[in-house]
Amino acid sequence: MAKQPMLKFVSVERDMPEKRPPDLRRTDFQEIYAEYADAKAKEQSSRCSQCGVPYCQSHCPLHNNIPDWLRLTAEGRLQEAYEVSQATNTFPEICGRICPQDRLCEGNCVIEQSGHGTVTIGSVEKYITDTAWENGWVQPISPKAERTESVGIIGAGPGGLAAADVLRRAGVQVTIYDRYDRAGGLLTYGIPGFKLEKDVVMRRNDQLAEGGVKFELNCDVGRDISFADIRAKHDAVIIATGVYKTREIQAPGVGGLGVERAIDFLTASNRKSFGDTVEEFESGHLNAEGKRVVVIGGGDTAMDCVRTSIRQGATSVKCLYRRDRTNMPGSQREVANAEEEGVVFEWLSAPKGFVGDPVTGVMVQKMRLGAPDATGRQAPEVIEGADYIEEADLVITALGFEPEDLPTLWNEPDLPVNRWGTVKADYITGATALDGVYAVGDIVRGASLVVWAIKDGRDCAEAILARLGDAAAIAAE
Repeated sequence: MAKQPMLKFVSVERDMPEKRPPDLRRTDFQEIYAEYADAKAKEQSSRCSQCGVPYCQSHCPLHNNIPDWLRLTAEGRLQEAYEVSQATNTFPEICGRICPQDRLCEGNCVIEQSGHGTVTIGSVEKYITDTAWENGWVQPISPKAERTESVGIIGAGPGGLAAADVLRRAGVQVTIYDRYDRAGGLLTYGIPGFKLEKDVVMRRNDQLAEGGVKFELNCDVGRDISFADIRAKHDAVIIATGVYKTREIQAPGVGGLGVERAIDFLTASNRKSFGDTVEEFESGHLNAEGKRVVVIGGGDTAMDCVRTSIRQGATSVKCLYRRDRTNMPGSQREVANAEEEGVVFEWLSAPKGFVGDPVTGVMVQKMRLGAPDATGRQAPEVIEGADYIEEADLVITALGFEPEDLPTLWNEPDLPVNRWGTVKADYITGATALDGVYAVGDIVRGASLVVWAIKDGRDCAEAILARLGDAAAIAAE
């Protein structure tokens, strides 16, 4: 089989400095880009129809006041636009970059529904918050008064960080415990830097630390500290661990070298971007350069893997998904981006097994969609005799994530979980059946969106503040 050409992104700014005009200095480029971005933000914002029923707002989990900050942006009142945006969203610059707007606000824009193309809400949200940081409009966390109560948060992902922000601004003492060496959870080690620049996440982490949030990193609850000890140290505890257990494929050859988990592949890539020494990357074990890559899965994590593989210099990248494009759970915008970058999608294809150790191929069985079930979803069925082998040097499994067995890991049998292993908690307050213990984000919902975790964290923090306030009032009596 002839070797396929290397797929690679080329940037004039980065890779071909000789192509830059000699009089175009870096500062000039930044100024020109800033003027362009400002004009585009105003242009897009002015397209908002200010409709009487803002479906964009109602379809945003945070119910961001989108029409108002679009209007303010169109009028050039960017600081006010930022303040309106920040009022309901702890991390608007992050949501502006990674939210699946095509399924949420932008997909429900009335202009989009009328066939004239959506207002690019996410890009404007990103722009006004980045501008706020550049101009010093982002206010540091500075409580008016310190409180004696403390809250321990297990997990430094978006849900935990959002809760910490609300609690710390109210003067509550906050400590976050996380097993990794950097805060951010999947924002830091799961989502690729080309979608979410890591300095954007670190900037928010720094803001929280400078505002008095204490981070206990490299701290694995159940090993380095017990859940019981954390409960004893704090007036309330928030479980915000997310879901990190990978759904495994049960097929022959799955344990062979070169059949890797998505979380390991993405973490190695992100660590490399921080400048860390990553042995698995340097050895080529978790590096797609020069390889035929096959990614199995149809969600946003699979899209992150295929697009990361392209940027690492894979010779070919294919994505296997057992349903068709219409039934793919990931963002259609992400699929389109991947196709533009050279990824080939093999629809109605599922892995039957893996060839070689190290892997040399995937045994693929072709599928068709059967009759709809009670929910209208069509189950894939195997087409007998249509199997084939897809050649591969690296196979990445991206079938989603499940919760870890927290009651066992934490020696806390009374922690309430459901049959899927997620924590049972009130969907508004996050309260569990354990006194003073709350849970937010994916560990309650299952694998979901960052914006939902932010909402859960904010709502839970408000519920804890109300509880602490009531307790203080009772004590004062």
